[in-house]
Amino acid sequence: MSTRHYRDLEVWQLAMRLAHAAYDCTNLFPPIERYVLLPQLRRAALSVPSNIAEGQGRAHTGEFLNFLSNARGSLQELETDLIFAHERQYLTAAQSASPMELADHVSRKLSRLRQMLAARQPRPSRR
Repeated sequence: MSTRHYRDLEVWQLAMRLAHAAYDCTNLFPPIERYVLLPQLRRAALSVPSNIAEGQGRAHTGEFLNFLSNARGSLQELETDLIFAHERQYLTAAQSASPMELADHVSRKLSRLRQMLAARQPRPSRR
């Protein structure tokens, strides 16, 4: 991969936008969620770009793929938290639409990056 820094990755940039959008959403939560859903959602949101960055900094492609898998898991956790917040009426459909759209975009970018990296992985030889 020719990218020298994780900040150059479009998927990381989008994931950062998503994390900011998710944090903004949590400002709308009721005080009762201060210790449960709010920190859960924020951790999941920040975990997506953090895993992308950490993986890109690893020495081996296989490690990067593993961290991208972790990022995808955190992304799905974030989506679940946003859906739950909407169902609890902490967020309106309009308020959750933008982060959900960003999450979908990040998911597609993660999948493409994983496919590209996996294709570059050496295949084990069969004897």
